[in-house]
Amino acid sequence: MDASGAGASILLDQVRKEYPDGTVAVEALSLDIEAGEIAVLVGPSGCGKTTTMRMINRLVEPSGGRILVDGDDVTSVDPVKLRRRIGYVIQQVGLFPHQTVATNIATVPTLLGWDKARARARVGELLELVGLDAAYGKRYPQELSGGQRQRVGVARALAADPPVLLMDEPFAAVDPIARDRLQVEFLRLHEQVCTTVVFVTHDIDEAIRLGDRIAVMREGGHLEQFADPATLLSDPATDFVADFVGAERTLRRLSVVDVRAAGLHRWPTVGPKDRLADCIAVMDAAEASWAVVSEDGTVDGWLARTEAAGDGTAADRLEPADAIEVGESLERALAAILAGNAPGAIVTERGRYLGVLTAGDVVTMARSRS
Repeated sequence: MDASGAGASILLDQVRKEYPDGTVAVEALSLDIEAGEIAVLVGPSGCGKTTTMRMINRLVEPSGGRILVDGDDVTSVDPVKLRRRIGYVIQQVGLFPHQTVATNIATVPTLLGWDKARARARVGELLELVGLDAAYGKRYPQELSGGQRQRVGVARALAADPPVLLMDEPFAAVDPIARDRLQVEFLRLHEQVCTTVVFVTHDIDEAIRLGDRIAVMREGGHLEQFADPATLLSDPATDFVADFVGAERTLRRLSVVDVRAAGLHRWPTVGPKDRLADCIAVMDAAEASWAVVSEDGTVDGWLARTEAAGDGTAADRLEPADAIEVGESLERALAAILAGNAPGAIVTERGRYLGVLTAGDVVTMARSRS
């Protein structure tokens, strides 16, 4: 296992952790995490999710089973060297208060023997990557906000291009607004790096937002289900998962299910230059209360039947439309409908009009298991 910057696969094979007093924190846990994915461990307090994560970098020694990172058994690697190759971010960040931000970020590169010029250049790259100005490098942790300290913590964890990044409830201690921003920034950041992430949280909404796959765990470190968010929400494997995800899972699923081209209504369309009387005839023929205004495949807006009376053309009475692209979330489509941009979500693909989703269609797609 090296720190090449490429994500590493992680295999947990029948991993067990039993403490000297007989307490079993994790029992026969098996997980296969793909290189470059964000795997989220979620569950109630005492389910062993943090213990599981800490066994990967051997801050907790496993009692049995195997943990492989890119095929290498972690128990065969010197634990100090192992931890220098695995990034680690915790809730309280753990920055060294007497060191500047730049020195904090350069901690692992310095331990690995990087020269000063290389370490300094890496600090500059990472500050930019996590959205902080280079001037922050000269500040001390106490001069930063909670959200800024978390960004520095992530930068420090990524400093040596680790193949694996472990994150233990990293955003739990900041206020909701900062947490939302950090989640957005984290997803943006992950698009630019290839690191495999194991992320621990107790918040199912955070898990759904961030995870490529989510491992739902219960007391004793038992795995209930490991699946992508859409599958987890639409098809919970056990009653425990269904209860943990909650009765609102259809609504949550809106954020993780994409709008598809299949199943759209071919809504009546009129051209912007069409006379209003002709527009009424088109809508009446389709028994529709509104029409999409489109020319040469592009969407100009929508026209309500009640606004089409009198002289003029569709362009004189149309309302602007916030079109939804195929591949955007159902949540985005429903938001467009509720915002009143149109009675339905007008869907396009590469800017070309395809059809319409109604609010009922959005709910049906959210409930679908396909």
